[in-house]
Amino acid sequence: MTQMNRRLLSQTSEDQPMIEVRHIGKTFKTPVAREGKFAGLRTLFSREYRVKEAVRDISFSIGKGEFVGYIGPNGAGKSTTIKMLTGILHPTSGTVAIGGEDPHRKRRKVVRRLGVVFGQRSQLWWDLPVKDSFDILAEMYKVDPADKRRRLSQMAELLALEEFWQTPVRKLSLGQRMRADLAAAMLHDPDLLFLDEPTIGLDVTAKRNIRQFLKTLNQEFGKTVLLTTHDMDDIEQLCSRVMVINHGELAYDGTIDELRSLIGLPTVIRVTFRGEFQVPDLTGSGIPSRFRVTEQTDRGVVIEGNRQEATAMDILRELSAWGDIDDIHMEEPEFEDVIHRVY
Repeated sequence: MTQMNRRLLSQTSEDQPMIEVRHIGKTFKTPVAREGKFAGLRTLFSREYRVKEAVRDISFSIGKGEFVGYIGPNGAGKSTTIKMLTGILHPTSGTVAIGGEDPHRKRRKVVRRLGVVFGQRSQLWWDLPVKDSFDILAEMYKVDPADKRRRLSQMAELLALEEFWQTPVRKLSLGQRMRADLAAAMLHDPDLLFLDEPTIGLDVTAKRNIRQFLKTLNQEFGKTVLLTTHDMDDIEQLCSRVMVINHGELAYDGTIDELRSLIGLPTVIRVTFRGEFQVPDLTGSGIPSRFRVTEQTDRGVVIEGNRQEATAMDILRELSAWGDIDDIHMEEPEFEDVIHRVY
């Protein structure tokens, strides 16, 4: 890490979690519309409400420098949680702390430590050149001019901003706007970055560039990142940890590999043999609990095996007794399939 990169790291206590959430819940009350004669008058004197519990008893802690995916189906409670973390909403119950501070009560202090990027919304000024938006944001956050120049120089190099520096935001491509939004979010050097669908709608090249930049922020600059997305490739390529929320409750919190093991989806193994081979009768042999043949051709077989019940070497040893193996290819279950099992 360069000396400049080190200066960009926050100077906060090392042992304090970046995010601390304890038993938070959030309920919303919406008025029930009355029908019939004098409905409006009756509503004045007796109003009924419908109560919806959006988030229920969620607890988790995120340390400095972690890159965490926060995922779930639409309506699961992701956005409500993020709004409580940023201080936009106050929890109905429980507590939230960002670097030890309450984001609702000390919002001005906390917001200086946060960077937020929403894939479908921009914090840039639509009709102004990108550079002018950065100037305005720097003034809003009271960024020292020397720090501003240094950070913009770094962001320009990492995100190739020069090619559209003077272009009005409304004329940017989606990929260019996302790069500009990421630079804007990092202009005041926040410790914590909230990302909501940062690669939505981007082509393959733009996604790769954005992911590489986020890896750099996390691994070289030490930034803590909380990512919400429906793109499972983002989760697999970026996150060391994933939290799954469903029906307002935290359904899983751990690594991707642990989640795969928990769900128990089979590994698909494609085997090609040299010459003739013989598939034994697996009925009653005890082997079916470890793997099963799902397809057989004149050149090989496709089997499904549970890697928790038999290691790759166990399966390979068994297959070598069937014939002379020419090639073997293992395919782990798609992460999207794993997530669907949790939902």
